[in-house]
Amino acid sequence: MRETTILIASCVVVCLLLSFSQAARQGQDVRCGACRALVDEMEWAISQIDPKKMIQTGSFRINPDGSQSIREIPLARSEGNLLELMESVCERMEDYGERTDPSTNRKSYIRVKSRTGEAMDLSEASLDSRVTSSLKYACETIVEHHEDEIIEFFAHETDNVKDKLCSKRTDLCDHALNIPHDEL
Repeated sequence: MRETTILIASCVVVCLLLSFSQAARQGQDVRCGACRALVDEMEWAISQIDPKKMIQTGSFRINPDGSQSIREIPLARSEGNLLELMESVCERMEDYGERTDPSTNRKSYIRVKSRTGEAMDLSEASLDSRVTSSLKYACETIVEHHEDEIIEFFAHETDNVKDKLCSKRTDLCDHALNIPHDEL
C-alpha cells in the first residue's frame, strides 16, 4: 500500500513538472514571438518614413570657440521618432495569429492582416483573442523593460535586428536562430 502511494505521488510530481515545463516553454514562445513581431513592426514603420528627412540633434549651446555641436541624423532613426513608434507598436499585435510547428510543437506568430489590403494565406494560422492579448501583453512588457535596448538597436543597427535584440541582447528567444528570417 505504501509503495503504491509513493508511486502515485511520484507520478503526480513528474506530471506537475512536465506541465510547468510546457507552460514555461509556451510563455517563452509568446515572449519570443512578441519580440520578433515588435522588430518587424518597427522595421516596417521606419521604412515608411522618407529616408531623406533629417533632424538636427546635439547641443544647441555655443561652445567657447563659437561652434555648436549639432549633427543631422535621419528622422526615421531618431530617438524621438523611435519613442513615438514604440507607443503604438504593441497595438499591431492584434494583426498576428499563432502557428504551431508540427515537428517541434513550438509556437510562432505570423501576420494575419495585410498592411496593403491584399489577401493572405491563413491556412496555417489560428486566430484567437487570447493569443493576441497574450502577444500584446508580452510586447508591452518587452517595451517597458527593454526600451533603451530597442532604441539603441533601431538607432544604429540595420542587419539581423531580430536575432541581435531578441536572442543575444535580451535572451527572449532561446531558439531564434532556428526560426526563418522571413517568418513574420
